Amino acid sequence: MKQPTLVILAAGMASRYGSLKQIQSFGPSGETIIEYSIYDAIRAGFKKVIFIIRKDFVEDFKEIFEPKLKGRIEVDYVFQELTAYTDGFDIPSERTKPFGTAQAILCCKGKIDGPFAVINADDFYGADAFQKAYAFLDAKVADNVYGSIAYKLKNTLSDNGSVSRGEIITNGDGQMTGIEERLKIYKKDGKIVFEDGDTETEMAPDTFVSMNFFCFDPSFVELCASEFQPFLEKNITDIKSEFLMPKVADTFIKEKNGIIDVIPTDAKWFGVTYKEDAPVVKKELDELLKAGVYPDNLWA
Repeated sequence: MKQPTLVILAAGMASRYGSLKQIQSFGPSGETIIEYSIYDAIRAGFKKVIFIIRKDFVEDFKEIFEPKLKGRIEVDYVFQELTAYTDGFDIPSERTKPFGTAQAILCCKGKIDGPFAVINADDFYGADAFQKAYAFLDAKVADNVYGSIAYKLKNTLSDNGSVSRGEIITNGDGQMTGIEERLKIYKKDGKIVFEDGDTETEMAPDTFVSMNFFCFDPSFVELCASEFQPFLEKNITDIKSEFLMPKVADTFIKEKNGIIDVIPTDAKWFGVTYKEDAPVVKKELDELLKAGVYPDNLWA
């Protein structure tokens, strides 16, 4: 079996941060969130990383990351453009953003020929998650067996307000049967609840949630290809519609193409979508550095 590859979804970074040069540094030597993920991936055994980015940012990425990663891990790039794989469809002029994470994976066609893990660029996942992902990709993944790294809800919450999470529904064999979107989760009176309209429902702290960390066989790229056409036929006029990995994964399950193993991790997740999230991320990383989990300079 070919060596597992790490795929990083980074095509949406510029729109959130203003420009690539403004990516927040969190580590004592200027490290970004992505660098901690790559560092953990290398330690777990990954030998190659693919950045999915906008084509006009490739030189910036090379300048930022290649000097640090040279000799440590193979680096490649895939470009996600709005028009990728949309031949025959008229895209509304009002739409400016690509069609989402499953289109991003589709853009990897021809680049991925072995097992791969997918993560978000602006999320911190923790070393344990990468170790478990690599072990699964190395030993178990197949064209009918995928995996989803599952976080405990209590390890993904914010003290600064509500969050949205995908609750992983499982069967008795530890396999995913679906993902239920919970759009407003927060702490209240020592409990965790989510809102659905005017109703508050308590959630168990150990409820498994998805943070978009998946483990796939290369067959998933072909599945994205076969599902994109029907998606476009149904949603092309909706400028906010997104073709997302969890939706394609759900189709994989519902059509009985195979199973998705739920792979639990005790790692703590934290992320930075907007600049206002930075102080929390910095504090969490500082604590990991003090505990000796990471060196002061990842690439020294």
